[in-house]
Amino acid sequence: MKVLIISDIHANLTALEAVLADCGSFDAVWCLGDVVGYGPDPNECVELVRSLPNLVCILGNHDAAALGELELESFNYDAQLSTLWTQQTLTETNRRFLLKLPEAQTLDQVTLAHGSPRNPVWEYVLDTYTARANFQFFSTPFCFVGHSHLPLAFFQKEDQSEVMMQIFHEDQTITLKPRAIINPGSVGQPRDHDPRSSYAIYDTTSQRWEFRRASYAVSTVQERIRRAGLPDRHALRLSYGW
Repeated sequence: MKVLIISDIHANLTALEAVLADCGSFDAVWCLGDVVGYGPDPNECVELVRSLPNLVCILGNHDAAALGELELESFNYDAQLSTLWTQQTLTETNRRFLLKLPEAQTLDQVTLAHGSPRNPVWEYVLDTYTARANFQFFSTPFCFVGHSHLPLAFFQKEDQSEVMMQIFHEDQTITLKPRAIINPGSVGQPRDHDPRSSYAIYDTTSQRWEFRRASYAVSTVQERIRRAGLPDRHALRLSYGW
């Protein structure tokens, strides 16, 4: 089965549409959370994600915040403003969709979590020390996470003596070997200094992971952010991928 892996859309409809136009055919979609937050298109993004075939979607911290399940003080000031706007903008139907999302999901060979298997909603996996501590919190060969907006992977040696980190590059394809924690990067707000949307294609049969980028019209999203009265920093960062 060919699976489209997406994460951290962050209410950026233009970026999501670019990924769907770029990725080709797929059999299922696994979304690793943060459909909303920061961006100007929360309802449109939820509705488009909801329509995707064979969808498995989990809860991200910004999704939880939009539902009032996290304290606003957990976020910086600009993110607080964005969260309040998102809370006021979400339709009841889309809010109900987010309410039903699980914090983590275990499939045949893969555990899905937004932040980490140890703390699915909030913890960042950014270094080998944190990754090493998290391997004991999932039993599947692989764990796919988002949250950091960075396309990277952590591989545990078979004897568990060492964890190695790998940063993905455009159009890089690897065959995954147990055990690993893998992040596809962000669709709507990349932070690896590349403004293009980041996503992956995963083949469940061959266990091949293909990392991809998709360009989109950043300026149109920035215009909608400003028109909505959202923090200008959220518009500026899209140009530079940070």
